[in-house]
Amino acid sequence: MAQISGGELFARALKKEGIDCVFTLSGGHIMSILYGCRDIGMRVVDTRHECAAGYAANAYAVTSGRPGVLITTAGPGVTNATTAMAEAFDTGVPLVHIGGASPRVENETAPLQNVKSFQAMEVFSKWARVIHDAHRIPEYVAMAFRYALDDTPGPVYLEISTDVLRQKLDEDTIYWPEAYRTEAQPWGDPELIDKAAQWLVEAERPAILVGDHARFSTKHAAAIGELARYLDMPVQATTLARGVFGSEYDDANFTESAGATGAADVLLELGVNHTHQVGKGRKPRYNSDKRIMVHPDVTKVGYNAPAHIGIVAGASEAATQLLAAVKAKTAARSGTAWMQEAKKLNDAFQQDYLDARTDTMQPPHPGRCAWEVAKFVAEEERDWHVVCDGGDSSTWIFNEAKAGYPGQVLRYGPLGTIGVGAGMTLGGHMADGKPVLYYTGDGSFGFYSMEFDTFARFKVPVVCVISNDSAWGMIKLSQAIANADYVKEHGHLATTLEHMRAYHELPKAWGGIGVLVTKWEDIAPAIRKVRDSGMPGIVNVQVDEEEMGPSTKAFAGVPPTKK
Repeated sequence: MAQISGGELFARALKKEGIDCVFTLSGGHIMSILYGCRDIGMRVVDTRHECAAGYAANAYAVTSGRPGVLITTAGPGVTNATTAMAEAFDTGVPLVHIGGASPRVENETAPLQNVKSFQAMEVFSKWARVIHDAHRIPEYVAMAFRYALDDTPGPVYLEISTDVLRQKLDEDTIYWPEAYRTEAQPWGDPELIDKAAQWLVEAERPAILVGDHARFSTKHAAAIGELARYLDMPVQATTLARGVFGSEYDDANFTESAGATGAADVLLELGVNHTHQVGKGRKPRYNSDKRIMVHPDVTKVGYNAPAHIGIVAGASEAATQLLAAVKAKTAARSGTAWMQEAKKLNDAFQQDYLDARTDTMQPPHPGRCAWEVAKFVAEEERDWHVVCDGGDSSTWIFNEAKAGYPGQVLRYGPLGTIGVGAGMTLGGHMADGKPVLYYTGDGSFGFYSMEFDTFARFKVPVVCVISNDSAWGMIKLSQAIANADYVKEHGHLATTLEHMRAYHELPKAWGGIGVLVTKWEDIAPAIRKVRDSGMPGIVNVQVDEEEMGPSTKAFAGVPPTKK
């Protein structure tokens, strides 16, 4: 009778779920799992820090729609991934984290790398378990995926000790679960759907806000865009939902939305989590007194903002129902006065960004830097991922980049976790094989800059553009406003970095090239130079040190510009 180890069981169980790639940093406690993964043809992508591996698993999930898998060794290997788990938990990204542990026989004897890692992971997991017998590995993996992918996706954690992993088992004694989860999402109450459809039909200024939660409710994804076009409604998508339901390159309903959702008389919300990123869903950002709130989690309906019609359903499922109901009530609309007004509202809301696009200062305005990068991608490399990292730098590029497919534009969630960029660059590429424009501030670049070694080892086609203001810019600039008198008298504290550190010299270590840029007109040529080298490289752009983005101004309490 053939025998199998716990590590091999883990690999087979992951393969059964369709996983083709795992992210890790090697360690003795988990090597049997990694060997098992390699032996059955899975890619084992090892990083230079476990947290970067966690961010990679996050981006893999957002891009592919499948859970990302993170495998970490015992003790510090697990705890190093804590912030990556917190990021996934706060955003609602399905991530399966498998952590090693010291042998059970050595409990209470101070063995190597033995800490309360399970308790630490429980805090940032929607479900967590310890596996005590290798026979149960397939069952626990099945449970992990069921919880990670239920109607409220998120990270889960499995912990297993080395002695359990090393158990040799007769294959015939293993129970393999079958048909153990469903991908179905709930459908809305027909009476509420009909009422909501009537509101949308009668509205003069209807709009749609699609939230992060909708990213993993995509079985009927086309219905959201079709509904928007049928009633000629502007659509605003939050981070994870960008590029999922309509292309920001080609679909006008998805490109003229900023500002319009706030002026809507009827606002349809699909899978929106009312965090600070959407102003908690409240006035003055969203002013409609007719809010149709759709979410599969009943506790999110009415959370932080009123749900005048609350529908417990998946985003695309409810959109499918609403589309059918709307079609039965009215003919399709196009060229409405409301969409023309939406464009004007969008331009007013975006005024700071529009002004920065044509700013001619040298060194360039940080907004001009982001615009030149986004324009390059749109005109020459429309298929590339754009990873948005940093504080102030991220706000500029996230606004200027466009998403034409799921995960094309990657960024941290409501937790505001700067430093995610290197890991997300890796995960986005591993999910679909596409090149990456990794845009970051100089502060956030330093978190995981050694992942460029990972890029080189795995031949990841990446161009990193550093918007370099020689500071932790968002904090420095906002403090100059929020605590102006103190900063004026005592100076900045812990927010300045070495002036124009030569990060562009780093690529020499892996045979790549770097370019220093001080003028906005040289940004695109520098990107081309790095791209054409065929190696991971860096474009280090000196930007103005005093200009700040609208989000940084808001952080400091300055109201947005409106003209």
